[in-house]
Amino acid sequence: MRLLHTSDWHLGRSFHREDLLGAQADFVDHLVETVRAERVDCVLISGDVYDRALPAVDAVRLCDEALVRLRELTRVVLIAGNHDSVQRLGFGSALMDGSGVHVRTDPARVGEPVLIGDAAVYPIPYLEPELVRHPWSLDERGHTAALGEAMRRVRADMATRTGLRTVVMAHAFVTGGAASDSERDISVGGASSVPVQVFAGVDYVALGHLHGRQRMTDRVRYSGSPLAYSFSEDAHVKGSWLVDLGTGGAAEGPAAEFVEAPVPRPLARLRGRIDDILADPAYEAVEDHWLQITLTDRQRPSAAMERLRARFPHTLVLGFEPEGGAGEGSRTWSERVSERSELDIAGDFVAEMGQAEATEAERELLHEAFESFRHKSLGV
Repeated sequence: MRLLHTSDWHLGRSFHREDLLGAQADFVDHLVETVRAERVDCVLISGDVYDRALPAVDAVRLCDEALVRLRELTRVVLIAGNHDSVQRLGFGSALMDGSGVHVRTDPARVGEPVLIGDAAVYPIPYLEPELVRHPWSLDERGHTAALGEAMRRVRADMATRTGLRTVVMAHAFVTGGAASDSERDISVGGASSVPVQVFAGVDYVALGHLHGRQRMTDRVRYSGSPLAYSFSEDAHVKGSWLVDLGTGGAAEGPAAEFVEAPVPRPLARLRGRIDDILADPAYEAVEDHWLQITLTDRQRPSAAMERLRARFPHTLVLGFEPEGGAGEGSRTWSERVSERSELDIAGDFVAEMGQAEATEAERELLHEAFESFRHKSLGV
């Protein structure tokens, strides 16, 4: 039994205003080719298919295309993540079952497996703790209680079956996992993380939610997102897990190989003074990367983004953290305007907006403006 574990497509998401739909379409092409080349028996999509509960039309169209193409080659099991709308993603799921695409969004169906060959796949959609606490009569709040009950239902069904490998799909934050800046917080309704032990006794657990590939145990893994969605993922290797369940129940768990996905454009983060960054030949290697640049000049350089993009045309994020810590540039605006004159405050504003220190001519013009306003307010 060969599975391909993927998750967190976030179709429709952009990257700092860069449209990613083309890159997401390239990933779908890659996924379909992997399924064909590796003779995959089932694709597991562990939630966050879309980036928003109300996805854009183009995102829905790409998802439809992906599922149609995959269905022609294999079976597909898909669960809702915390970004997905249960109602919208789950629409037509009963009809799709007959085609080999199994969409699970309803907590009421937890414990009901999808049977594929000699494996029972138990899909657990993202569980909002407060939404299942009363229907499931949970004594405690939080994600551990919700997933604990879900796994109790899974094990109850597992006990009625013999000779089947067991696979669980879940969208959750497992304790010890490394988060990035692009996952939405799920701590509302109780502690956000659940212990990995909650999944004990299962042959393989296909997790979604965290965007970096991670091996929690030999049997419990995150595939991560197929694309980077924040600069905190600049060191991630993106792709999917190709999992071979084998024929037995090896103590070390199933064999898993990571299949790398295509990279639309690499990411990098640079930090330093603007003149050093612009002159350093070592940065030739990242001139075609999407960049996040943090400048450490003591004063904000004039026209910084324009100057940087002359060398690094794909600079997307520019930050300013002056070196020195306690210098004027590190103080908050409210601290700098306290007990300052109007003219000094206006001069600070000019410097803050990238014009460096106000010149004498600019200060004279500001002085005339303040005096004119003062005269008018006094009726002079």
